[in-house]
This record gives sequence, structure tokens and C-alpha cells, in this order.
Amino acid sequence: MTVAAASASGSGEGVRGRARLLGLLIVLIVTIGVLSLVTDAQGHPGLDVFGHGALAPELARTILLEVRLPRACLALLVGASLGLAGAALQGLTRNPLAEPGLIGTSTAAAFGAVLAFYFGLAGASSLGLPLGGIAGAALALALLMRVAGRDRPTATLMLAGMALNALFGALTALALNLAPNPFAVTEVVFWMMGSFADRSLAHVVLVAPFLLAGAVLLAATSRGLDALSLGEEAAASLGVSLPRLRLLVLAGCGLTVGAATSVAGVIGFVGLVVPHIMRSLVGARPSGLLLPSALGGAVLLGGADLLARFFSGTTELKVGVVTAVVGAPFFLWMLLSERESVSG
Repeated sequence: MTVAAASASGSGEGVRGRARLLGLLIVLIVTIGVLSLVTDAQGHPGLDVFGHGALAPELARTILLEVRLPRACLALLVGASLGLAGAALQGLTRNPLAEPGLIGTSTAAAFGAVLAFYFGLAGASSLGLPLGGIAGAALALALLMRVAGRDRPTATLMLAGMALNALFGALTALALNLAPNPFAVTEVVFWMMGSFADRSLAHVVLVAPFLLAGAVLLAATSRGLDALSLGEEAAASLGVSLPRLRLLVLAGCGLTVGAATSVAGVIGFVGLVVPHIMRSLVGARPSGLLLPSALGGAVLLGGADLLARFFSGTTELKVGVVTAVVGAPFFLWMLLSERESVSG
């Protein structure tokens, strides 16, 4: 067999392997979606909402459409958005340890939500909380874009994001410290742990356009990220505008992460762990990593939400806690395994 034939054969096998992986992820997403619809908040499975139990038809329809369907949709959408944002940001920084919270929008969204609690907007309207979070994320994104617009190096932009993280984290702590009502502080702390409970279709409608717009911007960076993997000089020589690429990635991550945080609270490790796992399965090419990371993020967060329900008692376990408890040890194990394979 010639070298060209062997290369073509390997390429064909790689394409088939990627297609099988994508197909498996889609099947898992559908399975998780169905399980989410038939599982209640305490993790009890049943088909009552489909008219196979003792529930009255109207009550079953209300539970299905206004409680379980929004929760399932948000878990899958937010997971896909965080996975996609993580893959794009790692491609931009060329650092597999980068994650969406690095640019400050998630912390700013949390601060905006805390202000909504603080001034009573969350109690006045069910959309007050996500609107406050989106406003906070928009503020952080505007500040970061102000820096990015000056053609600064990528490392400088990441440092600016870290500074915004520290700033909005301190402002959030200050707001909690000055809150006159301890019950409001408890409510904010529980919200910041991350959850999809008590969300409605109105929340889905509110954040879906932001998530979709961010996903479109990040998908448009695939060619530029491939070129950037060769180095900034090589990317520029291939006709890639580095300032434009940075702006697209930052705007896409800001929209997706900010909207996700505004409706679900702070959920970590999805944007860090998922691209790392997918990279070991589909390779390190950034453009080939975006879609698998989005699907993998949906699987991970949808599964984490189901897991949170199964282990809930009188108080529901927060999905952000599940992703941290499961994600951190798993990620450490992967890093140690890679280190041992390299040293071996």
C-alpha cells in the first residue's frame, strides 16, 4: 500500500470514527431528554405526564410543558453552550486548561443576578433574575471588548478577564455582605450553586436567542482557530485577522456563558472537562472539536441534572455541585493518566 493510500485510509477511518461519536452523543442527548421528561424532582421515574398514571390530563400536561420540558431544554442548551465556549476559548488561547469562566462574564452575570435579588427585582418578576444576569454579563463583555478592540495580545485579554473575575467576585461578596436580609443571602447562595429547578418556558425563550447568537459566532471562528493553532504569525500569513478572531470568540463566549449563568447560576467544569475529553477522541484540530464539545456538554450537564434529582432528598441537590464533585476528580485523574503515559 502506498503512503497516499494509507493516508487516505486513515483519514476515512477518522471520519467514520467521528461520525460514530457524533451519532452516539446525539443518541445520548435524546435519551437524557426523554428521561428528564419522565423523572420528577425527587428522581422518581414515571409516565404519569404522558397519561399513563393517575394524574388528571390537564395536570399532567402542565407538569410536562411548564416544569419538566423547560428544565430539560435548559440543561441541554446550557451544557452545549458551555462545552462549545470552552472548546473555542481553548483554541483561541492554545491552552487546554482555559475555560469559559476565565473571561469574567460568568462572575459578572452572577453579580447582576445578586443585584436583582438585592433590589427586589427577582421577587417582582420571574424574569428579573435572568435579566439581571444578562445585564451583568453584557457589562463585562463591553469592558472586555473595549480592551480587545485595541489589538492587544491574547494573553493580555485573558489577564483582563481574570481582573474582571476578581472585580465582580469582590462586588458580589460586598453585596452579600451588605444585604440586610439573611434569608435573601441564603437564597442567593443557593442560586449561585447552579440549578435548573423552577425554570419555565419563559426562561427558555429569554436566553435561547443569546445562546444561539453566541453559538453562531463561535462556529464562525472554526477556520481562524485552525490557522491559529499553527501560531499567530502563520495565521496572519494565511489571511486570518487576529483582532477579528478574538472579538468573535470573546463575543460568542460572553453571550453563551453570560446567558447560561443568568438562568442557571454558576456551573463550572463543563467548559473545561468536555473539550479535554473530546480532544482525546477526535483530535486536537480546533474546528473538529467545536461540535463534539457542544454535544458532549449537553450530555454531561443533562446527565448531571438527572443525577442531581436521583440523589435529592428533602432539599434538591444543586447541579453545579454535581459537576464540581464529579468533574474535578475526573479531570485530575485524566491529567495524572496523561502524565504517566508521557513519562512511561
